[in-house]
Amino acid sequence: MGLSRAELFAAIRRDKRLDPELSQRALAEKYGVHRRTVRQALLSAVPPPRKKPAPRAAVLDPAKPWIDAMLREDANAPRKQKHTARRIYQRLAQEYDFDLVSYSTVCDYVLARRPQIEAEVLEGRRHLTGMVPQVHLPGEEAEVDFADVWVRLAGQVVKCHLFTLRLSYSGKAVHRVYASQAQESFMEGHVEAFNILGGVPTRHIRYDNLKPAVNRICTGRSRIESERWVSFRAHYGFDAFYCVPGEDGAHEKGGVEHEGGRFRRTHLVPVPEVATLEELTAVDHAHPLQPGSGRDNIRFSSVSDCSCHQATGQSPPCPCGW
Repeated sequence: MGLSRAELFAAIRRDKRLDPELSQRALAEKYGVHRRTVRQALLSAVPPPRKKPAPRAAVLDPAKPWIDAMLREDANAPRKQKHTARRIYQRLAQEYDFDLVSYSTVCDYVLARRPQIEAEVLEGRRHLTGMVPQVHLPGEEAEVDFADVWVRLAGQVVKCHLFTLRLSYSGKAVHRVYASQAQESFMEGHVEAFNILGGVPTRHIRYDNLKPAVNRICTGRSRIESERWVSFRAHYGFDAFYCVPGEDGAHEKGGVEHEGGRFRRTHLVPVPEVATLEELTAVDHAHPLQPGSGRDNIRFSSVSDCSCHQATGQSPPCPCGW
């Protein structure tokens, strides 16, 4: 069995130490190595690292920028019309007269490179993502949403629904807890909020696509509303603005969603114990019209301030029952 380089260096140094008259030629002949190896062993007991040959350029290297460009085109292409590895292989031969590599080589490169380019494109878009600040005028807009809450009702924990109507400009909000999201609860929440606020927003109120109001979602923001809801809106004189379905729609009324969570965390933790849901109305009365986040310094400080800016006047009872 041959000696390792470390063992070879140790043997050469031992022989030279035992017989200082031995020449490098004699040691080289004894161990069958080059005199350069003997000189290295005598200079240091640690063998020098082997020199790695310079890597040869891959045959595919000239084509990599072209393949990357094709994969970047796919970032804006329809999902079912993106480049396959075979199509890239064909384009290299047809458009660039490049046929020096096999299809499997192109396929392996595309398989490894596509996720990297998709991540690069996504990262670039993330840095370009911006936002447009919302501007609301006094008295024009409000937002409505239901949030799930749990209540210990008559000794049993039940799931209820927190109705929240929040004024977009001032951030003032009215909350009510109901056993369901039925149309009766939906309309009753509006009526109580209008009475407490002293009026109705003059422009519109934002909603997601709640079943008490919307029978069918059509193209864009078109909706087929229930007749009873249309009559309710006509009586109180406000328009409905329906957010787009899904997560994007949640961002269109983020104020009321945040406000529902804030009220729940602040006033309904721990789980309240009540005999009837009417007892929870006292919770909202104990914290009337508080601003949603407290971070905006142009919040109204009293119900009268809110009314004079945001109300359009009281309305008589609604003929549809609310």
